[in-house]
Amino acid sequence: MDMQNKPHRVLLCKLRHHGDVLLATPVAGAIKHVYPDCEVDMLVYQETADMVRNNRQLRRIFTIDRNWKKQGLLKQAACEFRLLTELRKQHYDWVLNLSDQWRAGILAKLCGRQSAGIAFQKRNNVLWKFCHTFLGKDLGNEHHITQHNLAVLDPLGFSLDHYHPEVRLDIGEADRLSLQNKLSGLGWQGEDYVLVHPGSRWVFKCWDDDKTTELLQRLSDSGENIVLTAAPDQRERRILEQVTGRLKITGNTKLWVLSGSLNLCELAAAIDGAKLFIGVDSAPMHMAAALDKPQVVLFGPSWVSRWRPYSDKASVVWAGDYGSLPHPDSINTNDERRWLGAIPVEAVWQAVQEKLGRLQSEIEHDSGNV
Repeated sequence: MDMQNKPHRVLLCKLRHHGDVLLATPVAGAIKHVYPDCEVDMLVYQETADMVRNNRQLRRIFTIDRNWKKQGLLKQAACEFRLLTELRKQHYDWVLNLSDQWRAGILAKLCGRQSAGIAFQKRNNVLWKFCHTFLGKDLGNEHHITQHNLAVLDPLGFSLDHYHPEVRLDIGEADRLSLQNKLSGLGWQGEDYVLVHPGSRWVFKCWDDDKTTELLQRLSDSGENIVLTAAPDQRERRILEQVTGRLKITGNTKLWVLSGSLNLCELAAAIDGAKLFIGVDSAPMHMAAALDKPQVVLFGPSWVSRWRPYSDKASVVWAGDYGSLPHPDSINTNDERRWLGAIPVEAVWQAVQEKLGRLQSEIEHDSGNV
């Protein structure tokens, strides 16, 4: 591409899950790094929009509602046409498609002066190439997903030698205040806390409830306050019910449970206020990484190299070190088996103690320099 023609407005398309949307933000950062005055918009599924709602690098967020297809063919066609019309009004110089859906490919073709996508192996055909002016390389699973997303910029001639990719999650003050009000309603008075989010929308990514309970009991017994969170999903909330029913909080430590009561922006504020995050391979893990929070995360049969937290403050405890796991590409997302069950409590507890010990050392070091 002739880089003399600087882009004035760019659209990023990422039609995937919550974590995927968040992990696409380094592409916006790279564009702003090279072209600070360029306006960047994003197209995402409506339910994932909160992940980028407050992102100060983005001008506008456009959304697709998955419920359109449930409203009848004519209604869906009308909604799709309105979206297409609105996108074309923006006069995008580039549309960068980070998704593998045909819908995103067609929009990239129709809504930008030029378009770029990824040469996904399953889209190795003439039509996919027709939808995109340029195609970046589909990197292997040994590369983190952030690098995979940034590959869309390679054919555009970007020089990112001095750019450090950053997953960005901005938090609005209204969301911080809303979170504080909800915690205060549970008796929180500004105490520090460890935030634990044990659930995932997929059961195969969850740890055993009894092991989660034992870990939380050790945290409480060692003097740590705990905030427990869960998404509105019924299965995630059931995990919290099982765990809290077994916990015995004694002494001066406290437990605050926010089960299905936070939106994504409030959850981000809760994670940002924590001294440590503990979770599994799910969106909150990526949120903690974006917020530069120390974390301990449990991984099962996923590509760890591709999906681990994009942070040097994360400790990953992988179930594959303690038992056999199915190949990541063979996983059925409806699998009800808890593949993280092979991970012993002691392994997680050691990682948690290491993080808490390092935090305490940093506090003592800072106090000594005052």
